[in-house]
Amino acid sequence: MVNVTHFIVVGISSVPDLQLPIFLLALHIYLITISGNLIIFLLVSLDCHLHTPMYFFLANLSILDMSSSTITLYMILVGFMSGSRMVSYGGCISQMYVWASLIGLELLILSAMSYDRYVAICKPLNYNMIMNYRVCGLLASGCWISAFLQSLPHTMVVLKFSCYESIYINHFFCDILPLKYITCSDTRLLDYLILTSVLFHLFFSFPLTFTPYVFIIATILRIPSTIGRRKDFHTCSSHLTVVVLLYVALLCQYLKPGQKNNLDSSKLLSLFNTAAVPMLNPLIYSLKNKDVKVALQRELKKFKNGCLWEL
Repeated sequence: MVNVTHFIVVGISSVPDLQLPIFLLALHIYLITISGNLIIFLLVSLDCHLHTPMYFFLANLSILDMSSSTITLYMILVGFMSGSRMVSYGGCISQMYVWASLIGLELLILSAMSYDRYVAICKPLNYNMIMNYRVCGLLASGCWISAFLQSLPHTMVVLKFSCYESIYINHFFCDILPLKYITCSDTRLLDYLILTSVLFHLFFSFPLTFTPYVFIIATILRIPSTIGRRKDFHTCSSHLTVVVLLYVALLCQYLKPGQKNNLDSSKLLSLFNTAAVPMLNPLIYSLKNKDVKVALQRELKKFKNGCLWEL
């Protein structure tokens, strides 16, 4: 049993020959994630045609995707370049807190986006009145504040852990479960809080996200025009794809039994949550969204004309 001042993050693999391939893979994923989400955020900020509630929430999603990728892939990238995988105790706890908050935030933002799509398709005549700037601001602020408050109890409990059996964290970043497995303190309260969070999102965020789609699909099926049905379905399919990917990955990671003996498989699921989903989000939304593609063409044309004007 040791009182720690720092931890050593094991990483995805401890095999020396795999360190360079893992670094290159993480670097490529990170660059794609940052560039894709940054493009989405800049397009929504610069193009007045995208100043709508749907793209306002998409910009929020881009910000948190860039943040979650940075906070989790940081140890892989910096650890390889510096040769050290050591992280201070305070830095580890901070990373754990921010990551847990961002996961909860993403689930809440996706719920807000579902509500927006419900109003747009099921109540189109009242859309501008219901989803006004004030409502969108309150929804987004509520999501951010709730997510960061919800993670505080877990963090406070971890801070009270008095000793650890090891300083080696079998993960590629400081997540709450690997920390729980190496402490020699009583973890029953933390187990209760984790279960409470899972049940909250399972019985609150999950219904809030998927229930609107019951009404959306029913409304779409009543549309007489095939073109109209296809247009509305494409509007929602991008968001629904992201929701399904994230919920499936999180449920497999946090609800599967015997995690202490299967941390290696848990790391792969975490890699999907922290790297693949944020990387896929801008690709899914841009490839399936005509408005985003048109806005990108518009901004590129403005940039090109501006450069020619300077010449």
